[in-house]
Amino acid sequence: MDDAPANGRKGLLAAAAVGAATTIAGRAALARLTRGRFGDADEYNVGKVTVSGPIRRTQGRPSPLSGPGGATADDVVEQIEAADEDEDVEALLVELNTPGGEVVPSDDIRRAAADFDGPTVAYATDTCASGGYWIASGCDELWAREASLVGSIGVVGSRPNAKGLADKLGISYEQFTAGEYKDAGVPLKEIEKDEREYLQGIIDGYYEQFVETVSEGRDMDPEAVRETEARVYLGDDAAEMGLVDELGTEADVEDRLAELIGAEPEVREFTPERGLAERLGIGAERVAFAAGSGVAGVFADDGGDLDVELR
Repeated sequence: MDDAPANGRKGLLAAAAVGAATTIAGRAALARLTRGRFGDADEYNVGKVTVSGPIRRTQGRPSPLSGPGGATADDVVEQIEAADEDEDVEALLVELNTPGGEVVPSDDIRRAAADFDGPTVAYATDTCASGGYWIASGCDELWAREASLVGSIGVVGSRPNAKGLADKLGISYEQFTAGEYKDAGVPLKEIEKDEREYLQGIIDGYYEQFVETVSEGRDMDPEAVRETEARVYLGDDAAEMGLVDELGTEADVEDRLAELIGAEPEVREFTPERGLAERLGIGAERVAFAAGSGVAGVFADDGGDLDVELR
């Protein structure tokens, strides 16, 4: 029997393992040269977590056909808690570049940041909108760049309306429910006035929670929060409105952290824990399917009768 395929696979795994070990060693060396901005610093006193992309509860292992994964709240919460339990970490840096996402997952991250035992600084890079701003309201300070987009304190609820298409295709809707509003928002039937009011009430309730959360976290008058009209603002405008504490670069944020902890900040980024095999598999999939991710993203949708997000 020809053992060439098996030997080939063993060779690939061995090469991958060597490459991974080399990468880890390189990251450690790079961390020492860059004060921990990349990789894991040998000595550190600031924990950093990153919230990037749409915020969701969890997505499990990425699919080869899925679009960008976004921020999984369970992972971010776990990273914040790990930083909080680390005796070397004196402050938390939360880097935000997100358009928002699901309501409760965003609040979970906010609560984790608010519970951190030490100074917490949020730093908005490109975008800190909706769910991202919800998270930032749980931190002691929010920094942004002049060109950052900040705000969007509002809630979106959406449902597809496929009633017209169903009629053309000869599809009728029949569903057996118990409870008057159990099937409110189902896309294959026209939404009734009372159903619309019911669903709008849910959105309004989320919005009031958002206003209250920002008002308390940012020490702002609730009416001033409402007057933002769910708009996004450039960083300098957001600072004038009190939505942002300070403007600056990452270096400026590190200078502020130095003031807060009374020492030169050494930053370690906390990232999700993944096994070597999983990391290698994900990397291979991302390379193999990168060219098709734009097309696949069109079809990536969780579905559901009513989609409610902070965006």
